[in-house]
Amino acid sequence: MSNINFKIENGVGIITLNRPDKFNSFVRQMALDLQTRLDECEKNSEVRAIYLTGEGKAFCAGQDLAEAIDPNQTDLDKIVEEHYNPIIERLRNIEKPIVCAVNGVAAGAGANLALACDITIAAKSASFIQAFSKIGLIPDSGGTYYLPRLVGMQKSAALMFLGDKVMAEDAEKMGMIYKAVADENLQEEALKIAQTLAKMPTKGIGLTKRLLNESYHNNLTQQLALENELQTIAGSTYDYNEGVNAFLEKRKPNFKGE
Repeated sequence: MSNINFKIENGVGIITLNRPDKFNSFVRQMALDLQTRLDECEKNSEVRAIYLTGEGKAFCAGQDLAEAIDPNQTDLDKIVEEHYNPIIERLRNIEKPIVCAVNGVAAGAGANLALACDITIAAKSASFIQAFSKIGLIPDSGGTYYLPRLVGMQKSAALMFLGDKVMAEDAEKMGMIYKAVADENLQEEALKIAQTLAKMPTKGIGLTKRLLNESYHNNLTQQLALENELQTIAGSTYDYNEGVNAFLEKRKPNFKGE
């Protein structure tokens, strides 16, 4: 049985973490397989949006610690360098919208993987835990980068130092995630968002994602210049011409992500 399930439906590349008996915790092959699937989604023009979720009761419990302490397996520094860092880089640099549906606990690297996605929706029973301090480690997988930018320094420090559990509705209130929804509606609502995005002008959405990434580093003048540059690119796309013509002709546009 594959640790990562993958299919394409209605323009959405659906990736499901599939070690439910281990709360979808990562081992090396699973991490490498996720990287491969993300690469496929990036290269395949049929995939206009990406949807990430977990099988079973958990979204992802982070690293499988049995592998991490096994002297015959990969060292901890290699786990971070070769497993998680490349995943986070892909989630941020693939210029297609990525929707994450957190169906249960998201702990450690699993929590930070969810926060690195573009739009994160969680079941109300789901929770987010920066579990690293419980075993003497520091948050990785981009946690120290994204969490302070989402919720602020004080909350980030407390959550990371104390390892508090944050339920989905509280995560929504503090701006950690986009939305918390009823458990029974999670997959339907989250997948609907991904399918909606897949029918939109995804070339422009990808450029918007690039701008959001760069806004973490640029000053206002630099960001305005980049907006000007990328707006010119967006204005030369098929989707822009289609959108304008559809508006003028009072019809529904047929975007292609080109």
